[in-house]
Amino acid sequence: MANNLVDNIIPQQPPIEPQSDVHVLKARLEWGEPAFTILDVRDRQTFNEGRILGAMSMPSDELVNRASSTIDKSRDIYIYGANEEETAQAVQFLRSAGFEHVSQLKGGLAAWKAIGGPTEGGVEALTPPGAGDYNVVSRIQEHAETQKKDV
Repeated sequence: MANNLVDNIIPQQPPIEPQSDVHVLKARLEWGEPAFTILDVRDRQTFNEGRILGAMSMPSDELVNRASSTIDKSRDIYIYGANEEETAQAVQFLRSAGFEHVSQLKGGLAAWKAIGGPTEGGVEALTPPGAGDYNVVSRIQEHAETQKKDV
């Protein structure tokens, strides 16, 4: 009975696309959907410099072995690499290994950053803050405006 109730409240996700736009992934993150994994197939050093928030490092040469031992084959997986070619190859590796829902994240990290998607990593931490980040007066005004809208 309880499962049926949950099924009626939470609609099933449509199948993952073979290629996904960064906006699709960002929307899923913002809705707090838990049932997907983001894989970064670039080398470890590049991954450490900057990545999509929450992405797991699985360099191409270790990808199939590591994914097979840690990720369910029916899970939604978004992959990005250093370029479209590396990403497409990684997607093929996983599909060949029996993963059912694998999507190439079009544009990778650059496209993600272009739409303001959250990132983490050493270089990302060094990115200077936006103009308003240290302006306390404008932040208080912004907060006050936001509070008015909620009423």
